[in-house]
Parts: sequence; C-alpha cells; structure tokens
Amino acid sequence: MKMKMAFATCVQLGQSCVEEIYRIGGNLDLLITLKDEKAKNKSGRIYLDDIATENATPLLKINNINDQEVIDTLKAHKINWLFIIGWSQIAKKELLETPTHGCIGMHPTLLPIGRGRAAIPWSIIKGLDKTGVTMFKLDEGVDTGEIIGQGVIPLNEKSTATELYQTVDELHITLISKYWDAIVNNNITLTKQNDADATEWPGRKPEDGEVLGRMTMNEADSLVRAVSHPYPGAFYKNGDKTIRIWSAEINKNDGEIKLSDGYLIPVDYEVEGF
Repeated sequence: MKMKMAFATCVQLGQSCVEEIYRIGGNLDLLITLKDEKAKNKSGRIYLDDIATENATPLLKINNINDQEVIDTLKAHKINWLFIIGWSQIAKKELLETPTHGCIGMHPTLLPIGRGRAAIPWSIIKGLDKTGVTMFKLDEGVDTGEIIGQGVIPLNEKSTATELYQTVDELHITLISKYWDAIVNNNITLTKQNDADATEWPGRKPEDGEVLGRMTMNEADSLVRAVSHPYPGAFYKNGDKTIRIWSAEINKNDGEIKLSDGYLIPVDYEVEGF
C-alpha cells in the first residue's frame, strides 16, 4: 500500500525539504502552512502556494497546527506520516496520533544536546566545537522523541549564524534525501535519546543581543557572530546612540574590537571587557 505523506512548514528550512522531496521523485499528498496574514515578520517566513500549484498538491492554510481542521484534513487524506519542520507551535497528543505512523520533525542540534529554542545562536554562544541536525519522531515532549538520523556540523571560533543557518538548511536537505525511502517504505530504525545527556536551551529575544560592558572580548565576539543575519543582530549602546553590529574583529594587541561599520570599542585590559 502506498504511504501517504503530508508536510507542515512556514519557513525556508521546511520549504527546502519540500523541494528536495519533489526533486528526488517523492510525493506529498498534503501541504500545510500558516495563513498568509500570520507571522509576516517571522525570520525566513515563506509561502507554499507556488510549489503546491506546480505539483498539484492540496494546500491547507491554518492558524494553529492543533486545530480541528488540521486533524480532520489529515484523516480525510488518510495520511500515514506528517512532517512538521520549521514550525514553532508544539504539536499536541491528538495531532501526533492522527497520522497512522506518526509525525517527524527536525531540530538543529545533536539531540539530546540543545533541546528547546534558539539552537543556532546558542551553539555559537556556548562555543561548541560541533553541532548538527537531528531527524526524529515527534512525541509530546520538546525535542525528546526517538531519533531517526543525525548529521554533524563542525564549528570553530569564527563560525557565524549566517554560515551555520545555511549549513543547517543544507543538512536538512541531506537528511530528507537520505531517509526518505526508508520512511515511505516503513523501514526506519528509531533510537531512544539518552535523557542523562540532555540539555535544554531557552528562547532568545532581540534585546538579548546587547553587547554589555561586563563581557570579555571573546564573549562579545561570540554574541556578535551568534545573532548576525538572519537574526536581529547584536548592538552596543553608546550614550543615546544604539550601534547595530553585524560583524566584528578582535584586535587583542590594541585592546579593541573593530566593528564592520568602522566603529572602535575600547577594551579594558584588566577585566577584558567593554
């Protein structure tokens, strides 16, 4: 019996996966996205109208992934697997159990490390030497489901959010391509996460990008790299001015950090802070 697949997304990471599914000859029986007027300012917000039309795939636009309309539509299309990728709303029990085989998500860390929010900025801020993307079966927890597969991304002291976001996008595509056949043939191996190794990262807001005087040069540099495009960017308050910082370079010999726009921020040698 042919497996029937659905995909829910509203951001570029998810659209890239949808495009890859069609590129490798896969088929989706239903696409789900947010209504046009919702999350207009969300980073990476996309619209699936064109890709749905090009592939003659039904497109459902919704307010919330747990709406009864979603559950009814999944049942009507007899969906076996639902991908939920690039979606901030948490799927509840009824939705998770509606597709006959379950729901699949991806998270841009090597789970169980980095469950939660803001995975790309935190990976850089925390100075990790590697991160990655995990494909997993969703359960009622936050990023706690059984793992289908992972890919590793090396990090270093120059990694930026811009570069990491692009690599994460590419790894989403790689994992979709790698595991698609196993999923549609119901031949995946699920591996439980080791909760003893789990860490949870909180959400971040634009105001968390402020470069503060108590930070060391390395802390400030990490913050600038972590919240650059496509995120809101770091900033430094100089009197009544707010200076937006997209990139910076540490010059430890002169005790300064040089910003991309030419500003120089002096550094106190003793405390190595601003």
